[in-house]
Amino acid sequence: MDVEQLDLNPRIIAAVKRVCVILAGLKAVKEVLQFSGPDLQRLTRLPGADVQRLLRTASCSLRGGSGITALHLLRHKDAFPAQHQRLSLGCPVLDGLLRGGLPLDGITELAGRSSAGKTQLALQLCLAVQLPRCHGGLEAGAVYICTEDAFPSKRLQQLIAQQQRLRMDVPGEVVAKIKFGNHIFVEHAADVDALLECVARRVPVLLAQGRARLVVIDSVAGPFRCEWDGSDPGTRARSLQSLGATLRRLSSTFQSPVLCVNQVTEAAGEQVPGPPGSCDEGLSPALGITWANQVLMRLTVDRARGEEALPGHPARTLRVAFAPHLPPSSCSYTVNEEGVRGTPGTESLGQSR
Repeated sequence: MDVEQLDLNPRIIAAVKRVCVILAGLKAVKEVLQFSGPDLQRLTRLPGADVQRLLRTASCSLRGGSGITALHLLRHKDAFPAQHQRLSLGCPVLDGLLRGGLPLDGITELAGRSSAGKTQLALQLCLAVQLPRCHGGLEAGAVYICTEDAFPSKRLQQLIAQQQRLRMDVPGEVVAKIKFGNHIFVEHAADVDALLECVARRVPVLLAQGRARLVVIDSVAGPFRCEWDGSDPGTRARSLQSLGATLRRLSSTFQSPVLCVNQVTEAAGEQVPGPPGSCDEGLSPALGITWANQVLMRLTVDRARGEEALPGHPARTLRVAFAPHLPPSSCSYTVNEEGVRGTPGTESLGQSR
């Protein structure tokens, strides 16, 4: 684009054209931006306000117009369907808490104590992703990477058999047509190198072919906690950053949500409040701040134990610890034969720790 095409006062254009004669080759708008404000003021002999107007107009012409605010995107979200699409969790209460479900672009972490229902929810998502888009799915399969235990195939078959009871919002003939078990691709990664190899080489093939649109790692902490016992933190941090970067790139490129199940750790010695996103006082998601910086949204789950499980009190709680699009909030849920269900009427704000 030539300088003469800029929407500026002819007096400013004439001053710039004089400089073009002195400095041969200064004709394109991008070449104007190579000079600082004081340099342009000295060369063109224009007032400082005119020079700033020249720089602003030149930069806007190259940028393609003014920026779009977040408020504009929110008010016109129907014009940006991909950015607002979510993967349903298969339950209206849980979807309501997360405003539709998991974002398609980014890593969602699900952290909590053992037996809180993390794997149950991960399996449920592997079935929900296969449903049509009009029912909150993505019409594709899932990649399930196990790093600790064997894949829970028996429980998966039980959930498949109960899909029509859980998803009463989906017509029975739609559920019956889907061969859920054929579209869950299971990988086992026993160490960090195997995990990095899997997400860098094998997972992209399935995503590129459209055979999968969900990636689950259960659990992300397993390989790292086995290989590092506090020694060589630099190498561990670099591996975590590499894993996070690869997962984010895959999620962004293929618009596929990534769910990383994580363990929690208990602070040794004196009980101190955990960092933002802690499950409870003295409990924090494993892998520390290095991993937390890779995560878009952190969900935590907890289950009442022993004397805490009183009649009338919720046994399990799902919390939004942090997310760019959600306030801290929570709801109770149950794990039954047919899957994970949120408890209506238990949603609340400001309950995340």
